[in-house]
Amino acid sequence: AENIEEKMEHLIARMPLETGLPEMRVRGEAARTIGQLRMFADLVEEGSWVDARIEHSELKREPLPKPDMRSMLLPLGPVVVFCASNFPLAYSVAGGDVASALASGCPVIVKAHSSHPGVAEIVGTAVREAVVSCGLPEGVFSLLYGSGKDIGQILVKHPEVKAVGFTGSQKGGRNLMDLAAARPEPIPVYAEMSAVNPLFLLPSAFENGVNLAEQFYASLTMGAGQFCTNPGLVFLFREGSDKFIQRLSELVNGGETMTMLNQGIFDAYQAGEEDLIHHKKVKVLANNKNGDIACGASLFGIDIEAFLAENFTEEVFGPSSLLVFCSSVDDFIGGLEKLGGQLTASIHLNGNELEDCQKVLQMMERKAGRLIYNGFPTGLEVCHATVHGGPYPATSDGRTTSVGSLAIHRFTRLIAYQDFPDIALPAELQESNPLAIRRLVDGKII
Repeated sequence: AENIEEKMEHLIARMPLETGLPEMRVRGEAARTIGQLRMFADLVEEGSWVDARIEHSELKREPLPKPDMRSMLLPLGPVVVFCASNFPLAYSVAGGDVASALASGCPVIVKAHSSHPGVAEIVGTAVREAVVSCGLPEGVFSLLYGSGKDIGQILVKHPEVKAVGFTGSQKGGRNLMDLAAARPEPIPVYAEMSAVNPLFLLPSAFENGVNLAEQFYASLTMGAGQFCTNPGLVFLFREGSDKFIQRLSELVNGGETMTMLNQGIFDAYQAGEEDLIHHKKVKVLANNKNGDIACGASLFGIDIEAFLAENFTEEVFGPSSLLVFCSSVDDFIGGLEKLGGQLTASIHLNGNELEDCQKVLQMMERKAGRLIYNGFPTGLEVCHATVHGGPYPATSDGRTTSVGSLAIHRFTRLIAYQDFPDIALPAELQESNPLAIRRLVDGKII
């Protein structure tokens, strides 16, 4: 973290050239990356994350004596991390996957992304210098360049690799999952792949429709819409929504075009837009024309009946959103049933409507990893309680998170020691608790 801070001016000079992202984004993402690293450093120094559990023996227990049993988490082994295109810092060379894997005790091999190789080199140097200055073995950290298809396959197939971290497309994530599952020794792939992050707007949400539209537009266009938490789908009541739609359409039509990260992302965004523009059941509510590699925001509308009849659940990666017009809360439930797993789901209403929405909230719990009340999904807080994951296809394993301190558990496995002498146990499980960590002893946390 200290080394990255020292290289901040180099990042500010390089990252905009490779990504089109402004200096403010560089500073903000660097601060998030540094914060993640220090959060995991604190977690490791405190030590209780290993979830040490001790059950003392009861030799006189009937009908069978109880053995002494102690368990904790251990690192899996070498981890391969694929850098994300849309977060050159926070999800890349020293991002969340790398930080959580290193914190768990796993060596890390990072595959740089071709969209920002210079940024990768700067951050890779910062990590490499930390490895050297701390006297760690050289193999703790490696950074590789080259074709993701060729080098990526070699890495995932290598028998010494024990887990994979990936942020990208559903196609890319599925390929890695299939490759890892086909190994003689299958390994876990923790892939974050796609989401449309639905919003549900009840009539009371439109009491200040203009303000709601402005907040939504800010979320939709943040980072040119290239966030995995971008709000790509909105279920709303027609009742009272006129001012919201009018103001949102004005913002979309009058907004500036935004430079996207690379040609491939721009081409995919434009293709997704065109599919919606030319669909007979979809209405174009607002559309800001694209430039050469600069995208404009777009807003589409469709009735709930047409939405349920066809597949409109695919992510359009960029500042595009589809409004689904509903007439009842039951329509919300039908829309949720149509969706696969999501990173987030948001609901806007006042407290008086909560009782009528219990089934919606229960369905949201089944479908998403993070639920948001009267807010928007972009702008993820990095903290111990953060969950950035969700049921498939949002992620490959909905039981995990890629952001927050709980991410450390992805790169660990459980081990138990039965009737071992104290001197042969790891420090975390020794009777005297030499590390002074929090432990579960005979069913009580002490």
